[in-house]
This record gives sequence, C-alpha cells and structure tokens, in this order.
Amino acid sequence: MTTETPSPRVASPSVPPPSVPPYQGGKQDGGNRLVQLRVEESLSATGPSQLKSPSGPPRHLPMTREEMVERGWDEVDIVFVTGDAYVDHPSFAMAILSRVLEACGFRVAMLSQPDWRSCEPWRTFGRPRLFFAISAGNMDSMINHYTANKKVRNDDAYSPGGRIGLRPDRATLPYCQRAREAYKGVPVIAGGVEASLRRLAHYDYWSDTVKRSILLDSKADMVVFGMGESTIVEVARRLDAGETVADLRDMRGVAYVMGAKDTPPAGEGVAELPTFERVKADVREFAKATRRIHLEANPYNAKTLVQYHDRQAVVCNPPRLPETETAMDLFYGLPYTRKPHPSYTEPIPAVTVVKDSVTIMRGCFGGCTYCSITTHQGRIIQSRSAESIVSEVAAMGRDPEFKGIVSDIGGPTANMYRMHCERPEIEAICRRLSCVHPKICPLLDTDHSDLVEIMRESRGQKGVRKVLIASGVRMDLAQKSPEYMEELAAHHVGGHLKVAPENTDPETLGLMKRAGIEDFSAFAEKFDEASGKAGKEQYLVPYFISSHPGNTLAAMVELAVFLKQNGYRPDQVQDFIPAPFDIAACMYHTGLDPMTMKPVYVAKFLRDRKLQRALMQFFKPENYFAVRKALIQADRRDLIGDGCDALIPSAAPQAALDAQRRGERDAGGDDHVHSAQRTPGKGGRRQRRASSSGYRPGRRGRKDK
Repeated sequence: MTTETPSPRVASPSVPPPSVPPYQGGKQDGGNRLVQLRVEESLSATGPSQLKSPSGPPRHLPMTREEMVERGWDEVDIVFVTGDAYVDHPSFAMAILSRVLEACGFRVAMLSQPDWRSCEPWRTFGRPRLFFAISAGNMDSMINHYTANKKVRNDDAYSPGGRIGLRPDRATLPYCQRAREAYKGVPVIAGGVEASLRRLAHYDYWSDTVKRSILLDSKADMVVFGMGESTIVEVARRLDAGETVADLRDMRGVAYVMGAKDTPPAGEGVAELPTFERVKADVREFAKATRRIHLEANPYNAKTLVQYHDRQAVVCNPPRLPETETAMDLFYGLPYTRKPHPSYTEPIPAVTVVKDSVTIMRGCFGGCTYCSITTHQGRIIQSRSAESIVSEVAAMGRDPEFKGIVSDIGGPTANMYRMHCERPEIEAICRRLSCVHPKICPLLDTDHSDLVEIMRESRGQKGVRKVLIASGVRMDLAQKSPEYMEELAAHHVGGHLKVAPENTDPETLGLMKRAGIEDFSAFAEKFDEASGKAGKEQYLVPYFISSHPGNTLAAMVELAVFLKQNGYRPDQVQDFIPAPFDIAACMYHTGLDPMTMKPVYVAKFLRDRKLQRALMQFFKPENYFAVRKALIQADRRDLIGDGCDALIPSAAPQAALDAQRRGERDAGGDDHVHSAQRTPGKGGRRQRRASSSGYRPGRRGRKDK
C-alpha cells in the first residue's frame, strides 16, 4: 500500500500518546496511527460536503433498492446489516460507521432488521462490491430480549413501536449465515457489542454453557471488535485495493480463524490461551483465560491472543489505538439527520432518550467488572474538542423542532472528559485494569476545568434553555473538583441526578472494582451542600445491583437497612446479568475471582436471586413474605417488628395477604435497570416521585411472558 502524507491536524491539549511499535506478526502500517491519519485526511477533505443532497440537508442512506436507484447507484460497496431500526444519529453504531464510510467515498446501503428466515432480504441491493458489515445492534441481542430471570421482555427500545420479535436471538449468527447464503464469496465482517464480546470462548448465561468463538458459529470471515470507525474504513480501503480478507489479518482490532493447516502467530508478542476444550471442561482454566484476556487490554502493550478450538486457532490481534481528538471531531461532525428513517410510522423508544443528547467522549478507565464499556470502548478516554461539542449544541439550538433542552452531554460517564495518564511512558507499560480502584491513581489527571467550560458555553447557546447531565456521574472523580460540583448542581440537574453506588458491602464492592459506600455518602453531602448554595432542592437517584457475585443474603439485608435509613425506595431492581467477556460473568460461572483465583459466593438459584431482589423493595406489600423469609434465613429477626428500625411489620399487612392470594410474584420487577425515589423518614427528605421511564419510555407496566 502507498503511504499518504497526512494533512495538518489540530493539536490535542491532552498528553500525547506513547509511541507504539508494530506488534509481532503485523505490518508497520497495519492498524497503527498511520491508518487513523489517512481516515482523518479523507474525512477532512470530503466528509460534510459529500453527504449533503443538492438541496442542502443531509439524507438517510438507502434502505430499499428504489432509494439506491434514486441516487443513481447501480451497485453498493457495502451492505450494513443491523438488528436495530435505522436511526441516523451518532449514538447509533450503524449511523456513525456508515456515515464515516460514506464520507470516505464508499456507497453504503442499510439493511435494517431484515427477516432472517430467508436470505432474500440480503439480496435487496444486489451483490455488494466489497463486503457485508454485520451487527446485532447497539445492544447484545440476548440482553435485549431477556430479563435476568431469562424471561422474555415485552418490548424492544430499538424497534419501531417498541415491538419485540424483529430480530432473532444471537442475531449475529443468522445475519452472517444469510449473508453467506445470499452471495457466495462476498466477505462477511461482523462487529458490534455482541460480536466483540464473543470473539473468544465465552460463558453464555442464557444456556449456562461455555460457547466457542462467535467466528466459528457465525462463519464470519472476521470480527472487528471495539469501536470500529478507523478499522472498518481500513477494511474497505484494502478490499477496494484488491486485497483479500486474509491480507487484513495484520490489522489491530480484528479477530479471525486460522485453519488446521495454517500456522498461527507465535513469539514474544503472542500469548496462547487455554483451549476451548479446556475452558469448557475446567472452571479454573476458564478463570485463567479470563484473567489473561483482561490483562491484554491496553493497546499500548497488549499481545496477540491465540486460542485453539480443536485444530482451529482463533486469533485476536491487539486492540486498535485510541482515536485522536481530530478523528473524534470528524466522526461526530458529519451531517446526521438525527432522526429515524422516514419509512418508519411508529416511534422508536430509544430515540426519545438520545435524540437531544451530545456525546463528548468515549472509553472508561473505571474497569467495573460487571460492565462491558471498558472492554468494548477501551480504557483510554477519547474526547472531542470543545469547539466540536459546542458547535453541535449550537446547531441543535437552531433546529426549529428542538424544544430547548439538551438531554445530556456526556458518554459512558458524565465526567471523564479529557482525563488521561500524565506519564505516557508509564501508560505504555501499565497493565492495571482500573485507574480509580482500589484508589485513584496518582498519575491520573482528574482536572474538570475543560468540562466545566463546555458546560458553561453549551447552556449559553441561542435556543438552548437547559443542558442536563444524564450520564452517570463518577462520584469519586467529581469530589476532586468543587467547581464542577457547584456548576453541576446549579445548572445541570433536572431535580434528580443518577449515580451508581451499586452496593454497600465492602467485599462485593471490591469484586466490582467500585469505591466504598462512604464515597457515596460523602458525595451526597457535597451535592446537597452545592444544591443548597444554588437555592435548589435536588435529589440523588442511586443505582444498586442485586445478586452480583460476592453479594450474600446477609449483605443484601444490610443494603436494605441502608436504603431504609436513608429514605431510598427503588422503583425497579437492577438484577445482575452476566454479560459475555465480563470479569463478573467469569465469577458467576466459575465461583472464582479470576484475578486472585479466590472463591466467590454466587447466588445462582432463582429462589436466592428472588430473595435478594425482594430485599431491595422491602417496602412493597407483595414482597412481604419473601422479605420475611430472607430475614429469617439471614438470622435477622430483629428487623421484623413494629419499631421504626424494622424493615417489615410483625404481622403481614392486608395488601400482602391479598397479593399472596392473587398469586403475584414475591420479588417485584426484574428489569435490568431501575431508578430510586427518596421518601420522608430517618435520614431522608421529602422527594417528588422519580421518573421510572428510563430505558423504555412511556411504559406503564409489564408482565413477563
């Protein structure tokens, strides 16, 4: 490949990343910084102008053959297959990836939620010239479909009208297989959260088995893992230049399968994982593999991972390098319509949550063991420039349909913007999984001043009445900046602020890689002080998880006591779901902490999970008998009585007896998300009822099917 001279770039104010030598087995330019510079150059030269129609406003990509012909295309380069409804908003992966591809000169068509029972929908646009890009959608399809109790959810926020059934279980598999059937010989490239988290042997909660790499079951030629803008453009460029999929194996951020006759990578830059057969048969081997996978997550020092499945080797190259600020500005600065495709006649619930939001950064260095964000987006924070962010807010203010309220400026967290390691030479060799646990690393720059300035400038734009912070605030970091706390409380909270203490038990919090509950208490005190100073009465909405590995029944009782003492009443319960690839999922499956190999308690049986869930909603009459059973089982009869410190009364209230007769469930809701309200009582204040719309807006109730 020829080397292009990069165009001048805007300097990032953050510390420059360390230099990265090519990993063993890769080309000098295979997925390294030069690739990103070429993408930046293409976007700078052709992006915005190319995507505008003759009349000016941007238009959606074609979803039908008629729309393709209307553009004057006789073929497309790439067919993007997605399990979500097509929404041209940068919060949706299919939108940002396809816009970046189009801005780099490729013709992209969108095949949204196709009928997977036949390969005919995959022939809608004819044979794609380069490849099929396959994604299950913004969410893992199994988490999208099922509750923690493995019961079918009754709606899908990423589908028109919230309807279920528009995508299959494990959608990546049939989507790839139908692409293969539709046109023999067309490369099939899988990506997205579902494929990323299943690129190696993994635990599958819904079947309670260890499954082999998704590459083998889907028959995809390659998996692009992580956030893939630069990677997918490089795939398109190299295939367009006449290279084969096999030639792309030198790239960062990809995984692929080698046949029995092929020779997999070897040497100092390669780590061989326990085989699929070993991790399936032995939980200790599974834990060892998990530990090694997560220790090889830093793109500056990660090794290529090789895992044999019988005689086939699944090879996972090091993660792609973090995107530069210039690239981030270009990705998010493309002219999106910010709307669903006009063919939809029903609202798409997820759009309501994000349509007026602005993404300012990606990545998370928290390393929470139950969360896939660090695994998927990376540990290194990648931020947009202040100019790019404010210009997007200003453009929203000029939109006649905009109501004046920016629903969120944030990302995976609200306040990690531009935070970075102050010692690049240390970052280049660091293998720490979290920059904030067990304590905040002294080399981490926790300065909030750039973020505070963005908050001020954003709310000052014409047409903008309010800028809210809806992304979860990282409490330990926020307390490092009194200025941020005051700015947040005075101008950016709509009455309630969501935060995630997650638990009160020190052992469980340690396994989660979360700060102790005292951190939440200290933050709550400072938030109340800042709110009072601003003359506002505002409240925290804390998130807690039940049934996380390490969380015993006794620990849940203590959490229930904490909730009562502080006047919190969760509307819904966040019940732990083991997501593939997560460290906490390994704990759930093996009963071991993979980082220490020490035993971990796991509430695996449904009856135990129900008791934990009921304790979080001890105040609900229908939970009375489950809570009573849990308290007796935990030897905490002192919490049954008529005193002010008791969780439940000594005699069952009539409402509990009525619920028992009706046969209602004894553990309340089991959604994956929840909100909490604070009520009058010991340690609490009067609070308006917190909205529980959250993830699926407008839903009045649910029944599991």
